[in-house]
Amino acid sequence: MTRVVSLFLPTWSTDRLRRKLGDAAPPPEAPLVLIGRDARRRVVTAVNTAAIRAGLRVGMAATKAQALVTGLITMDADPKADAEALERLALWAMQRYAPIVAADHPDGVVLDTTGADHLRGGEEAMLDEMVQRFRTSDIAACAAIADTWGTAHAVARICASPTLIVPSGANAAALAELPINALRLPVDTVEALRVLGFSTIGELGTTARAPLALRFGPQIGRRLDQAFGRVAEPIDPIRTPDLIEVRRAFAEPIGAAETIARYIGKLVEQLCVLLEIKALGARRLDLLLHRVDNRIEAVRVGTALPVRDVKRLARLLCDKIGTIDPGYGIEIMSLVATVAEPLGMKQTKSSLIDEPEADVSGLIDTLTNRVGETRIYRFAAVPSDVPERSVKRIAALSPETLENWPADWPRPTRLLKSPEHIETVALLPDHPPASFTWRGIRRRVKRADGPERVFGEWWHRDAEMVAVRDYFIVEDQAGERFWIYRSGDGENTETGSHHWFMHGLFG
Repeated sequence: MTRVVSLFLPTWSTDRLRRKLGDAAPPPEAPLVLIGRDARRRVVTAVNTAAIRAGLRVGMAATKAQALVTGLITMDADPKADAEALERLALWAMQRYAPIVAADHPDGVVLDTTGADHLRGGEEAMLDEMVQRFRTSDIAACAAIADTWGTAHAVARICASPTLIVPSGANAAALAELPINALRLPVDTVEALRVLGFSTIGELGTTARAPLALRFGPQIGRRLDQAFGRVAEPIDPIRTPDLIEVRRAFAEPIGAAETIARYIGKLVEQLCVLLEIKALGARRLDLLLHRVDNRIEAVRVGTALPVRDVKRLARLLCDKIGTIDPGYGIEIMSLVATVAEPLGMKQTKSSLIDEPEADVSGLIDTLTNRVGETRIYRFAAVPSDVPERSVKRIAALSPETLENWPADWPRPTRLLKSPEHIETVALLPDHPPASFTWRGIRRRVKRADGPERVFGEWWHRDAEMVAVRDYFIVEDQAGERFWIYRSGDGENTETGSHHWFMHGLFG
């Protein structure tokens, strides 16, 4: 089932302008509007959040807006710059999230994420990441995912706060109560429908088509069918001259897995020739298969390092053939190096004595494309004495870092995701517990070592100025070893709650 994401940027024009101006931009709490021309009238074409709160809206006369809000900041609109920036944003989204992405002018981006969400941790995690990335860049954003472009577009602009997932097959239920202006119809058509008494998409969808088509033409019926998934609405993927792409058209549509695999190999060969000319290696490949029914099947694979090996890239793509639905046949196949990085010539080392270095990048690429980028990683040390802050996840083939964990005290082989409260019998302030109860099981301590005192990091927050933890390595009568700590120094309540916690287990 196709899944489409609509990314809505409600204040895109003003946000783009603020980012362009940088330090010279007006403060975000100040009402800001952009002024353009509608024939001979000067009208408001974009408003920021503060202007919306002040009662201003798009389409209002510029003189009226200035009269309503004292100290209103006005600037000239630049629709061409807005459109160009939105195209660049769509290109960025294609490189990061999905193979099929297009700008949804004037204030959004649409992505076909079918089969790609698992690489970002699922639909919910993917939408949250999208919105959060824009917010950290001071760009307001909402995102919704549904089976069709029309449903996702409508829900993102009306219901998403800031994200919303429409379950597969629930298009009609999601659209029923939404206003008709969410259906991507011309403004004059929407106004005429309201005069006739229509207010929701559900009412419009249950009305006979013939009278509507006679008065308004076929556009209303087409939009309804697209939103409900009765007819396809393909997304024309964004392309730039910088992208390296090869394409193959077929006189007769193909559909057999063996045939698709054979032409994948041919396309990869052609692509690698172009990559070699530019001294590049592929980091991400998108295979787009245009079906005869006007739908596009997409396959995305990535590599941990730049690669120009024909057999390796073809194998990664062929592993995904089982996810391709050829329908009634595929008439065009195109292969795009969405992300490519410099890759020069490499001289192989030959020795009669030394063993060649093991290359696990191929295995990592295979696993990453099967289970997702977020699930293949390794740990690296972070300069912090607080255990849960002293480790981070990095890419599996990232270069070695210079940091390492302290060697003064041993660390457990397994660190719990978050410390778990335990009940203890202990003599304060410096003695380990004589026994403790964790997850309903009481354990008597046979041996213990400690305390290792860890101080809070005041630069994170003021509350850690005097906070401390005392860690102990304890062994129970069954020989199992645990890493526990007491919050506080055992004497002053300002240093912690003096409760005990389980934080790790030794192998």
